[in-house]
Amino acid sequence: MPEMLVEMDQEDVDIPSRRVLITGATGLLGRAVFKEFNQNNWNAVGCGYRRAQPKFEQINLLDSVAVHEIIHDFQPHVIVHCAAERRPDVVESQPDAASQLNVAASGNLAKEAAGIGAFLIYISTDYVFDGTNPPYKETDIPNPLNLYGKTKLEGEKAVLENNDGAAILRIPVLYGEVERLEESAVTVMFDKVQFSNKSANMDHWQQRFPTNVKDVATVCRQLAEKRMLDPSVKGTFHWSGNEQMTKYEMACAIADAFNLPSSHLRPITDCPVMGALRPRNAQLDCSKLEMLGIGQRTPFRAGIKESLWPFLVDKRWRQTVFH
Repeated sequence: MPEMLVEMDQEDVDIPSRRVLITGATGLLGRAVFKEFNQNNWNAVGCGYRRAQPKFEQINLLDSVAVHEIIHDFQPHVIVHCAAERRPDVVESQPDAASQLNVAASGNLAKEAAGIGAFLIYISTDYVFDGTNPPYKETDIPNPLNLYGKTKLEGEKAVLENNDGAAILRIPVLYGEVERLEESAVTVMFDKVQFSNKSANMDHWQQRFPTNVKDVATVCRQLAEKRMLDPSVKGTFHWSGNEQMTKYEMACAIADAFNLPSSHLRPITDCPVMGALRPRNAQLDCSKLEMLGIGQRTPFRAGIKESLWPFLVDKRWRQTVFH
């Protein structure tokens, strides 16, 4: 009989008491957020939709009944809302679907979170700003140039209208351990970098701050943990990498990281004509989170090497890593 009790106690010890629900958990950011909480003594449940995986719950965020049920069944203390349509050109071509996910679903999630007293972190973007007067503080007036930025800003408003204790976390362009190169606007350039037999035009106009999803995941967890101790942690926050680079400069840094040539890459300094309008420089001022002692920054070269080496086609380089 005493042995039985010991086993039951062991079970109780192993299941973390803090619960977090992550939407978009099958996506690039969501996977990192799930892993970060899971590895730091949180009971994490992830939901995805299109990329169904046994590891994650399949939930259509537009189905308010399904959303209500998972939130009431799991009773999370924290919800990190990573799910979104994040491709500016897709938002422009499918505005209604994008607005449903980026705005309506976000407002509904905020309402459900408020209903159980959960802390919601809504992931937003630097594209809420027009990029004419950087760096941007949380108090600066947004002015999105494209529909993607507009839907994310509307999502922010819908979240705060339905839940005044929620947090908005604005972040810039992301990269990390991708499943496919197309999953990130940073990693998607790798094939152009690798195939040096063909010259490639790269944007050298828009100033970006590539940010590692592991760093954003750490910020989400640190923010959640601070909030569990201090209810005044709410409102809008900015996080960003601190290395300013155009796509051309990122491509050159990627080439350099893998000792590949970059002479075939051509910098294009003109304002891009194609697709959705983009802000020139929407640099985010992150001092508010830094003052709270929150943050983590992986140097770009180290982070990009870790993210991209599985996609390197030149086997000679691989051999130097392992031998």
